[in-house]
Order: sequence, then structure tokens, then C-alpha cells
Amino acid sequence: MEDRITSILAVMAGMVLMACTEVKEHVAPPINERDSVSTMTTFGVNTLISDSGVIKYKIVTERWDVNTIKNPSRWTFEKGIFFEQFDEKFHVEAYIQADSAWYFDQKKLWKLRGRVRIRNINGLIYESEELYWDGNSHELYSNVWSKVTTPERTMEGTYFLSDEHMRHYIVNNSKGSFEKEDMTGESKEEEQKNPADTVQQPEPILRPKAEKARRSTPHL
Repeated sequence: MEDRITSILAVMAGMVLMACTEVKEHVAPPINERDSVSTMTTFGVNTLISDSGVIKYKIVTERWDVNTIKNPSRWTFEKGIFFEQFDEKFHVEAYIQADSAWYFDQKKLWKLRGRVRIRNINGLIYESEELYWDGNSHELYSNVWSKVTTPERTMEGTYFLSDEHMRHYIVNNSKGSFEKEDMTGESKEEEQKNPADTVQQPEPILRPKAEKARRSTPHL
């Protein structure tokens, strides 16, 4: 009988000890506010941007945020952006605007989103909801619906690739009518002077869709 009482008391003591044991709470690490806070915020921006000592474009925007903590680091333009793009002689060759934009400075990559519109000095107009501008390859590309309008033709498609001067471009999965000079920037007179079966014919700067499809879109 005493052995039985002793066993019961031992069990009860063990239960009390377990109840008194501190419960370890598993929590996620705290969010560092510096990860989401801009290191610089500027309002009412109207400035020139250079690359390798050459002025490339002018930026006009209501708000410019710079965050060097995020990976990758970036500039953010959530209030819209307007560009004037310059050639090597500082002549304006295109106007670019979008509802919002991000520039990943380490990759030299622009991402434009929302009512993207480009107009160059030749009268070409480009429209889309999203466009990437790669400063390393000097190309513009988009994997969503795009519309290209020249003084002569209109083209629409779901894939767009161009040099950054909008002189040579390609529209895949397209609809609309166009002539050769719309694709290469070469006029009919130039084509007659340089027939296609001679080595003088310049090759347009065109890339297959698959090459751009492999590009990874940065996570925002």
C-alpha cells in the first residue's frame, strides 16, 4: 500500500515539474526596418544622368527613392518618370515616360511599368504596359503586349526587342502590316543601292525570342 502511494506521489510530482517547465516560443527574426527604408528620397527631380562620363538622359520625376540595402539595390520612381534620351552629341533622340519605374544600378537595368510610351525623332511611337531597358546590352525588350507605330505602319505583338535607339527592332506574335524599312530602318532607295545579294547589305540587329525569354525578372 505504501509502495502504491509512493508511486502515485512520484507521478504527481513529475506532472507538476512538467507544468512548471518554461515553454520555448518559436518566433521569426524581427524585420529590419532598414531593409525597406530608402537611404535617399528626393522630390521634384529634374537632373541629367551620365554613364561612363557620357550624359545619356535627363530624368524628370515627382519622387526619387534610392535604396542600397535591398538586394539588388535600386532606384524607385513610384510617382511616374519622364526621360529625354540623348545621342553621343547630346542631341535629343527620344522621349520616354511611364507611370512607375525601377533602376537596378548594379545590373544597369531599367524596368518601366504602366502606360509606357516612347517617341523618337523619326516619328516612331512605342506603347506597352511593361518595358525593360538593359544598359549592358543596350537593348529594349518586353514580354507583354506592345504596339509600334511609324508614320507608315502599325504593328502589335506580345514580344518586342530593339536596340536602345529604336532603329532596329522586332515584334513577334505580331499583327498588322509593315515594310522592310520599318524593321531595319533602311529606306527603299538605300535597299536599291545595296541589293540583298551583295555583302554591302547591313545585317539588322535582331535577336531570337528565346534569348530574351531566358532573362530573369528581378523581384521587387
